[in-house]
Amino acid sequence: MEKNPVCEMLGIEYPVIQGGMAWIADAKLAAAVSNAGGLGLIAAMNSNGEQLRAQIKEAKKLTDKPFGVNLMLMSPYIEEAVDVVCEEGISVVTTGAGNPSKYMEKLKSANIKVICVVASVALAVMVERMGASAVIAEGCESGGHVGETTTMALVPQVVDAVNIPVIAAGGIADGRGMAAAYMLGAKAVQMGTRFLTAKECGVHENYKEKVLSAKDRDTIVTGKSLGHPVRALKNRMTREFQAKELDPNTTSEELEAMGAGALRKAAIDGDVKYGSCMCGQIAGLVKSEGTCEEIIKSIYNEAMALMGA
Repeated sequence: MEKNPVCEMLGIEYPVIQGGMAWIADAKLAAAVSNAGGLGLIAAMNSNGEQLRAQIKEAKKLTDKPFGVNLMLMSPYIEEAVDVVCEEGISVVTTGAGNPSKYMEKLKSANIKVICVVASVALAVMVERMGASAVIAEGCESGGHVGETTTMALVPQVVDAVNIPVIAAGGIADGRGMAAAYMLGAKAVQMGTRFLTAKECGVHENYKEKVLSAKDRDTIVTGKSLGHPVRALKNRMTREFQAKELDPNTTSEELEAMGAGALRKAAIDGDVKYGSCMCGQIAGLVKSEGTCEEIIKSIYNEAMALMGA
């Protein structure tokens, strides 16, 4: 195949980016993905500046390969996070959960490549005009916060609308998914749930086992009434949340309280009954663990074989 523009831009071997999963994408996982030839990401989530800096310094000890940071734009510490990535010489950030315009100039002035997660063509066009280096077109098959459009429909429309590289995300778990993304016009893929099952991922074993045993219909989307829908595995918490959400007497404050801290409860404490096990619709495709290197190489080699490359 011809040289991959995303690999050349990021200095990586394989066109595979690891998703910035809150409470899951830490220095250890990011470094493992980068050492395997992909681009690992540390999730800044709601970390303050010094917490994020500590994770970046830890990743630098574990890899000499490029890695990035996922900036959650709604974080109360977003200003600190932007300062830290600039000060620490991070080469690439991905952004999500908001509009990056306020920080774009500062990030680009620090020679940081900004790749924005988008769920619509309009947002993709907007961030390209701001100076984004690439976009991640993420379909609603993904885990965590989701949009309305499927990956199959979103990716080609974004590809047609922008001139920067498009990275496909949502519902990609194997070489078939990567090959499909290429056929839709994407130049790389981002995977979150697939790396959640990696041997190097430090997520609680209860969470990992629940993902590995899940079937195709085992995810649910809740939170639409709050304006930020979330896909997670079905459990006691999500079923109760859904029931409350359908009850006209439930206030948004009550729903917000139910969801507060739920992801940490699952990812760190291992409470898979009352915690939020965010997971994409690839549940059912992933049945075993693997190292980050095994995951990346197997997916890439399968995709290339399918495309006859």
